[in-house]
Amino acid sequence: MREVIDAILYLNRTGCQWLALPHDLLAWGTVADYFYRFRNDGTWQTLHDRLREQVRVAVGKESTPSAAVIDSQSVKTTEKGGFAATTRARESAAESGISSSIRWG
Repeated sequence: MREVIDAILYLNRTGCQWLALPHDLLAWGTVADYFYRFRNDGTWQTLHDRLREQVRVAVGKESTPSAAVIDSQSVKTTEKGGFAATTRARESAAESGISSSIRWG
């Protein structure tokens, strides 16, 4: 089981694809099978929750948080980017100095 966890941590750390796992680790299919099994049966969530509780207790806090705060600095509700963010609004023909007799075709 340690080899499975090592391979999953390697994937997480490097961001490589399943098929690009080094040959000295387990076969990618075996690792993927365990990863998805752990995801589907709640193992990852349970592990996360228990580790969070241990860290909180270690720093002198209660094991579970009593409140959560979300502010505008940590959560983006809209994103600005791409084509829409870099294009200027069109000007009317009169504002741009283009003659109204020119037809664009």
